[in-house]
This record gives sequence, structure tokens and C-alpha cells, in this order.
Amino acid sequence: MKKFINHVDDFLTESLAGFAAAHADLVVLNEDPVFVRRREPKPGKVALISGGGSGHEPLHSGFVGYGMLDAACPGQVFTSPTPDQMMAAAKAVDMGAGVLFIVKNYSGDVMNFEMASEMCEVENAMVLINDDVAVENSSYTTGRRGVAGTVIVEKLVGSMAESGASLEQCKTFGDRINKHTASMGVAFTSCTVPAAGTRTFKIGDDEIEVGVGIHGEPGRRRAPMASADAIAGELLTAIVDDLAPEAGAQLLVLVNGLGGTPLGELYLLFNSTRLWLQQRDLHVSRVLVGPLTTSLEMSGASITLCVLDDEMTAHWDSPVHAPGLRWGM
Repeated sequence: MKKFINHVDDFLTESLAGFAAAHADLVVLNEDPVFVRRREPKPGKVALISGGGSGHEPLHSGFVGYGMLDAACPGQVFTSPTPDQMMAAAKAVDMGAGVLFIVKNYSGDVMNFEMASEMCEVENAMVLINDDVAVENSSYTTGRRGVAGTVIVEKLVGSMAESGASLEQCKTFGDRINKHTASMGVAFTSCTVPAAGTRTFKIGDDEIEVGVGIHGEPGRRRAPMASADAIAGELLTAIVDDLAPEAGAQLLVLVNGLGGTPLGELYLLFNSTRLWLQQRDLHVSRVLVGPLTTSLEMSGASITLCVLDDEMTAHWDSPVHAPGLRWGM
């Protein structure tokens, strides 16, 4: 295993220390229990909290800041954070308008966030993200997995919260965005969890895992390597079949790198994506390309589509200033 590590047990602690020091103008690290919070909270605003296992950076801590999250609770690599982290974060960032938990659909995350929600002393609600169309159930989930569509929900609801919306309005908006968002990914290689020290799964040099999960969970099928156009076509067929957008629909396209894929290849994959959509009278209205929901050093990518309306588009275009995403500031 070749990684920048001093001691495996200190990986998360040292990584978070570096993250907080690098972005000290935007975030504050709470060490016990561990969470990252926005340095300058906004009084009277609904507070957004997300979290999950580490290894998916910049998700979630990288999206703490103006226009997105107020706090993020990182667990160990690919391991859910604990309820005490979530409760402490909620207490720290509650500004009097309640707390909205944004949770990816993984059994550990859901269980722990639900426990925190029940025990939390502040008013709260939850949005569950389940955008992955690859499989309906896996060893990690009951129902569809939450993957890169989480970034879109955090950005759009973060903007709505910033504008002064109520907790109920933010939850309703988050649920609506989730229903209009779908993703699917493909892996070329596995990743190595530091504590394990070996590859999560084995895959041949001429094979790909179509529909892989962000923890290396199996997808729909193991297939021979194919062209970018062919891979994009398979992913997009599944996504569009799920969303069933009307002809002429305005789409937000997120081409997400899983950690080990060069940006040049991601832009090539986006080009294949936009041409496929154009041929079907589906309009690319907004675009985001880059490693935003990663899986350590896994090579591969995912495609996410969100069917936009005017309200979503306005909130996407609004300013954001977080370590992992910034525009309009």
C-alpha cells in the first residue's frame, strides 16, 4: 500500500487537521466529538448538516461554507459517523431556525442520523438521498444508494437556506431535488482502504465494473473495457430511463471523478455525455465536472443528471464559497 500516511490509526485525525488549517478562513474543526463547522454562521438561518464516512472528499467537509453546509460529520474511512457527532454539530450550528440533516442512503448513516434526530434537542428534519440507479439494494443499503447527487442537493438547498427559507421549505425542496436527480458510475480499478491495506475488490486490466458503488460495492455487471461513448451511453440510458425527462428538458450535468481519473478524461466523458443528450433533444443547461464525490484513489467516474426548473436553476447559480466549491463571490 502506497499512501501518504504516518500511522493508519491517525489518518483521519491528521487529514482533518490539515484540511482545517488550509481553510481556516472558512471552517472550524471540533475535535471531540469530531465535526467541521462553518466559521461564520448566519443567525436565523436553517442549518444544514451532512456527513458520512471519509474517503469521499471533498464530500462532505469540503462543502461547508457560505451557500452550502453549516457542518459536516466525518466518520472513519467508509464508516458512518456516530450520533454524538451529529448531535454536537447540531447544537453548535443551530441558529434558531432548526437543522436539516442531508443523509446518503446507507444503512449505518441512516440509522445514526435517525438516532441523532430523535435525541436532538433542536427542531430538525431529514432529506434522504438515493440517486444511484445502478442497483435497488446492496449490502450497504436498503433501497438505492446515495452518491454524487448529494452535491447537487447540498448546493441547491444550501442556497435556499441562505435566502431565509424555513425548515419545512428546505426539506420539501430537498426531497423534490432528490426525485429529479439520478446517477450511475463505472470503476476501472479498486481503491485501498488504509485500515485494510489491500484492494477492496479485484478487477482485470481489461474489465470495468458498471454501476459500482462509492465504497466499491458491486454494480450491475462486470464488463469488458469499452469506449467512452459506449460507457456514457450505458450509464445515460439507465439514468434517463429512470428520470424520464420530457423532450427539451433543461438538465444539470455532473461528471464526477472517483479519485484516480485525470480531469482530461472527465471532460472527454462530458463531451460524450452532451452529444448523447443532444441526440435525444435533452438540453445541457448547467455543467459541473471534477472529483467531487470520490472513492479514495479509485479510477472511474459517475454521471449525474438533475432535471432543472427555474427555482432550481436560480439556486444553482447563486453564490457559494466553500473549500470544495466556489463561484459568484
